Amino acid sequence: KQILVLGLDGAGKTSILHSLATNHVKRSVAPTEGFNAICINTEESQMEFLEIGGSESLRSYWKMYLPKVLLLVYVVDSADHARLPMAKQLLHQLIQNNSTLPVVVLANKQDLEGAYCITDIHDALALSDIGDERKMFLIGTHVAEDGSEISSSMKDAKELIGQLVVEAQ
Repeated sequence: KQILVLGLDGAGKTSILHSLATNHVKRSVAPTEGFNAICINTEESQMEFLEIGGSESLRSYWKMYLPKVLLLVYVVDSADHARLPMAKQLLHQLIQNNSTLPVVVLANKQDLEGAYCITDIHDALALSDIGDERKMFLIGTHVAEDGSEISSSMKDAKELIGQLVVEAQ
């Protein structure tokens, strides 16, 4: 019942996971060296998130975990325009052999100046090329001040992920 959380290094995967788990913001600045696993209990289900670091040396492990998961959460940094083509390429490579795996793309760091809006992220990642048979969602997120409650977009993302997990079981 695992949910795989992937994305380039610096996209905000760890901060998002902490926020989803605690409903409070805890920004992480250290890159994930290897793996990070978090369990989140909701009324409907227990969700186990597995984050694999996004540095180049760890990306080779991404594909190994895909066949074992219910859902892929792919995090991109909306303000990192230069690396969106790389994020797109990796996402498309990951899911090309699995046409049914649901994908939730989190366009993170929406609060930063110069961040691409959702439609720009949709285009930059060529999400319309991924196919109609797959459940695919794109949500703009941001992790605000440390200690504050999570944003409504993060709550929406958490609800959606929970719903998709229940449907996939």
